[in-house]
Amino acid sequence: MNILLFTDSDIVAPGQIKIRGRRFEHLVRVLGIEVGRQLRVGELGGELGLGTVLKVTDAEALISVELNQTPPPKLPLSLVLALPRPKMLRRILRTVAELGVSELHLINSYRVEKSYWSTPALNEEKIRAYFIDGLEQSRDTVLPDLYLHHRFKPFVEDQLPALIGNKRGLAAHPGDYPACPHDIGEDTLMVIGPEGGFIPFEVEKLQQAGCEIVSLGSRILRVENAVTNVIGRLF
Repeated sequence: MNILLFTDSDIVAPGQIKIRGRRFEHLVRVLGIEVGRQLRVGELGGELGLGTVLKVTDAEALISVELNQTPPPKLPLSLVLALPRPKMLRRILRTVAELGVSELHLINSYRVEKSYWSTPALNEEKIRAYFIDGLEQSRDTVLPDLYLHHRFKPFVEDQLPALIGNKRGLAAHPGDYPACPHDIGEDTLMVIGPEGGFIPFEVEKLQQAGCEIVSLGSRILRVENAVTNVIGRLF
């Protein structure tokens, strides 16, 4: 935890918060907080600043906060991702928040197993917790926007062209395609498929929607590695 994030429910007085539970345990066991200690703090969805520990008990910490900094800017990236298996999804959600992706769309495709859509990892509260883990790592306060699309064809035909809009639409897919561009410096929508790639029908539909098909190289990457590879290349 590189920043202590708080919400309205933690505020007990103007400029003061009380921290309990998981965050309190981290403050005590990992950071060893004591009265007078200063911490980096941020209001979820708001500004960053410094906090000063006023009181520590067995169950909670009282901290004064002063917020005067804006959070780091998000990447100009909308990421469209074929829903990965649950264990990988958890890591990807943290990574997306940590690297500053502004918008994440999870979509279905032929090679996405139906059971993936019923995973507890897609519970709203769990998604929020994974995102917050990423924000705490990167000292950010703004959650990515997340959208779920259970049907591939309606999404690609009816929604994807509008999502691309004035952005540059790209889709990473194994094969003999132009290399993914580097440092493009423009608003981008990137589509990443399952580990086996999209089927030909899906590739054709992505092209019709306005995506350029690009390659990440000759190696077949795990989805989580493809995400970090793409973000590193583009930005």
